Amino acid sequence: MSGEHRHRQAGRLGHVAHAATPWGFPILYLGWAFLFWAPIVVSDESVWSFPNVGLFLVGGLSPLLAGLLLAWLTRGWEGLRDLGTRLIEVGRIEPRWWLVIVLYWPLFNLLLAGGALLFGVTAEPLEFISTDRLFDPVALFSLVAFAFVFPVVEEIGLRGYWLDRLQERWSALVAGTINGTAWAIWHAPFVLFSGYYANTTFEPELSWFVPMLVLDTIILVWVYNNTRRSILAVLMFHALGNMTGELMGFAPEMYPFILSGYALVAVVLVAGWSPESLRGWGVQSPLAETTSWEL
Repeated sequence: MSGEHRHRQAGRLGHVAHAATPWGFPILYLGWAFLFWAPIVVSDESVWSFPNVGLFLVGGLSPLLAGLLLAWLTRGWEGLRDLGTRLIEVGRIEPRWWLVIVLYWPLFNLLLAGGALLFGVTAEPLEFISTDRLFDPVALFSLVAFAFVFPVVEEIGLRGYWLDRLQERWSALVAGTINGTAWAIWHAPFVLFSGYYANTTFEPELSWFVPMLVLDTIILVWVYNNTRRSILAVLMFHALGNMTGELMGFAPEMYPFILSGYALVAVVLVAGWSPESLRGWGVQSPLAETTSWEL
């Protein structure tokens, strides 16, 4: 195949990717994942057994693969460099937002635990990680992977690429709701995977897990838009949320009380920072600004 022919093919694919925006991403994102995950669900074997673990890992790459592929097809190497820059550029995140990223989840868990005690939801709202798990190499590896590795795979494509495409068309609130709904659909099979949460303190049910992920996305959009579209910021926020849940997680009876906490935070953010941009009333979305760091 000649170089000219390959160039024409790449050009045609780029036109298709542009025409499919913003729906090309969820088609690839969900389609790729479910193609590999469906056999795991019907097998009724542990997700960590062979070959299920391989199918899980390959399917789990879908947000990263979809984001990188579409960034390259629509903007070429410039699109990939933009994602890389926003992944490693620490200067996008102001000190006050580092405080938000580091402190938000511990404070959220503690405040909800206090509310649960106040309203009599449970006498023991929090479950702290045991020393046995902390010093078990397998359990510790699972904890770190759950907390940090998966957000790397998810945030680059899901927020770094697709959230921008959605915010080019709709408000931050609408874009976040669409983004979060797809994210929740992608996570739904996790509840069906046998043994997936065996080494964690988290045992979700779809009735509260799905809306919680949508509301969580509104919070992530707030962080993303206020850190100049920093992928690093939402990655760390996501990862530290996972880590907090493992070190200082909620007792099972805390659900769906926790969902009300997510809803309250989302309402406060929308009312305080505006549904249009989640950056403040009268403040534009970061995509509407033309500055040196944007593209």
